[in-house]
Amino acid sequence: MNTASHKVVIVGGGAAGIATAASILKRQPRLDIAIIEPGETHAYQPGWTMVGGGVFDLDSTMRPMASVIPKGATWIRQATASFQPDDNQVTLANGSTIRYEVLIVAPGIRLAWERIAGLEETLGQNGVTSNYRADLAPYTWELVQNLRSGKAIFTQPPMPIKCAGAPQKVMYLACDHWRRAGVLSDIAVEFRNAGGVLFGVADYVPALMEYVGKYGIDLALGSNLVAVDGRAQVAVFQTAEGEVTRSFDMMHVVPPQVAPQFLADSPLAAESGFTDVDQHTLQHVRWPNIFGLGDAGSMPNAKTAAAARKQAPVVAVNALRQLSGKGPTAGYDGYGSCPLTVERGKIVLAEFAYGGKLAPSFPTWLVDGTKPARLSWMLKADLLPWIYWNGMLKGREWLAGPGGLIAQ
Repeated sequence: MNTASHKVVIVGGGAAGIATAASILKRQPRLDIAIIEPGETHAYQPGWTMVGGGVFDLDSTMRPMASVIPKGATWIRQATASFQPDDNQVTLANGSTIRYEVLIVAPGIRLAWERIAGLEETLGQNGVTSNYRADLAPYTWELVQNLRSGKAIFTQPPMPIKCAGAPQKVMYLACDHWRRAGVLSDIAVEFRNAGGVLFGVADYVPALMEYVGKYGIDLALGSNLVAVDGRAQVAVFQTAEGEVTRSFDMMHVVPPQVAPQFLADSPLAAESGFTDVDQHTLQHVRWPNIFGLGDAGSMPNAKTAAAARKQAPVVAVNALRQLSGKGPTAGYDGYGSCPLTVERGKIVLAEFAYGGKLAPSFPTWLVDGTKPARLSWMLKADLLPWIYWNGMLKGREWLAGPGGLIAQ
């Protein structure tokens, strides 16, 4: 069995893992870092909503993994199988082991398509789509363009999910297209959300409810998709009153989401299955030389790329302090951002921290995030993808420097 060792080992080559590696190497360019990531392609996932809305081309959201691995980091093209934290060791799918002084866990979240009966067999056909899979986002746009009448259902599973606004974004963009095409009045639109509220931060709900009314959307809360019969175009939802069956011509499905199995089964996991870390320092609660961030962390923040952008510098600073035998000094305040595309050209820019506290990046006179704005659309469509590829993944911490420790 092969055994290699590195000072810092990062599990996951997604937004959180790459951004953290880049932030560490900005501070210590010669540090020995390895990134464990089996995928050959890196995706800008926030762009998939725009692909499904006919705004972005899918290819613009994808780049070869080799092009985003930071210079100086070692790329280990393997899947992670298990963790042995007492031995400072990770075991890979091929049986080899990697030893570390500091471990950073960022493998993302797993899309549990299989938890909805009949869904996997019908995805990408029979009018059933999902922007949560890259190859299906273009199919979403195809369905939206082709639907002239009938019923469109948009679903949202129980939390946690990545980008809690994405289930709505696709719906608003679709409705805006149908309105412009003059067919919205011939399409019955339903939003079936397993949760009890339209959006988790109350300040943004009034603006969203205006669009629910404007587009004539039938809002059903406490309604969770449990089964799909694609050929018959029928969906089954669990509600407080029992099961409800709905027919559809088009359905956009958001799958339930869980921790990757190798993490959930490991000693690193909290009860939720996610990496058990302090929500401010992002340091593991039992092993001080382990940190976790991104969608796989146990923190109660919204799971978004914007959250990972803020978390990466915090982990970078605290991991380097751990290597030098000191305690963490950087703190994460729970920041998350969800640019809600309410129509083509306008966005409600939700930005918030722990406890639903509003955390705007810009002064209100420039952008009032609780109201739809054109400037926010320009930010989402033009600026954020550029910042992602050229800033976040390169260790440039624009609007994302590590904060001081928050009083707990």
